Amino acid sequence: MAKRPHLPAEASTEAGVGPRQPCPCGSGKRYKACHGSGGSPYVIRTFAGLPGECDWVAMREIVPAATAELHLAADAANGRYVQLCSLLPMALPALVRQDGAVWLGLHVQHNYGDISRDLAAALQQALGADPGAQITMTADAGPGPRMQDLVDSSAPLAVTVHDGYDFWVAGLDDPGGQIAASLETANAAAAPTSRLTGVDAAYWTRLGDKEFLRWVMPHDEDRLLAALARMHVRGDDTLVAEGRLIGSFRAHGLLVPVWELPVGTGAAAVEEPAQRIAQRLDEALAETAPLSAEERAARSGLANRQLTIR
Repeated sequence: MAKRPHLPAEASTEAGVGPRQPCPCGSGKRYKACHGSGGSPYVIRTFAGLPGECDWVAMREIVPAATAELHLAADAANGRYVQLCSLLPMALPALVRQDGAVWLGLHVQHNYGDISRDLAAALQQALGADPGAQITMTADAGPGPRMQDLVDSSAPLAVTVHDGYDFWVAGLDDPGGQIAASLETANAAAAPTSRLTGVDAAYWTRLGDKEFLRWVMPHDEDRLLAALARMHVRGDDTLVAEGRLIGSFRAHGLLVPVWELPVGTGAAAVEEPAQRIAQRLDEALAETAPLSAEERAARSGLANRQLTIR
C-alpha cells in the first residue's frame, strides 16, 4: 500500500495566532517564544485523515482507559502487532511487551507541535527496539513521517473502553500482588466511561456526582454550531428529560459538544436518544437558510460556552 502524503503545513498549522498571543499548544508561553519561534509548527488538526479521527481525539483527551488495535501499512508494520492505548505506565510514549507487541500511548507529557509526528517517532523507535524496551521522548524528533504515513487508511479503529488499567498487566506474572496493588491508585482515578455503540465517538462518563455525554464530532465548527443552534431553538437537542447541552470544548481542531445528564442516567439510557440526535443533526447540517434572530442568539450562547483544551 502506498504511503499517505504529509498534510500540507498551510492546512495544518494554527492560523491567526499573533506573536504575543498564547501558543495554542498549551505551554503557557507566547506564540513567538514557542511554536512561532521558527521551530516545528503547531498542527491543530493533527489526527485528520486517520481512520476514526474522532476516536483518536477522544482517546487522547477524554477517555481514561481504552485500547485499540492499530493497523499499519504493510511496509511499516513488518508483521508486528501494535496496540494504541490511552495511557501507558509512567505515561510512556511507547513500550515493547515481552512477546514483541508494541503499545503506543496517547496520554503523554510532551508535545512538540505535531502530535501525529511525535507518535510516529515513538512508534518507529518501538518497532526497532527489543522486547521489554520502554520508549521515551525528551526532545523534538524533528522532520519525519506522521501517523498518516504509517497507518493503513482502509482499516477502521475499533476502540475498547476499560474499567481501569488492568490491561497493563494482562498476561504478566504477579506472584506477590505488587503490580496489582500499584494499579489501585490509577484505577481509582479513572472515571467510569462507556463508548456508545449506536453513534461514533460519543462517550458517557461519570465525574464525581455528575454524568455527562461528550461527543467528538468531525464537522466544520461554524456549520456544527449553526446546526446545534437550530436544534436548540426547536428543542431538538435534548437527550433525556432534565438533561441539557451545556457547551463544548475544542480539541485538535474538532468540536466536542457536552451534555449534562441527570444522576443515575447511565450509558444505556442515552443510546437511542443519541441516535435520534444524530439524525436531527444531519438534517440541521443540511439546512442552508440564514439563522433567525433566535437561532443567532442560541449560536452565540453556544460559542460563549466553549473551552479550547488543545
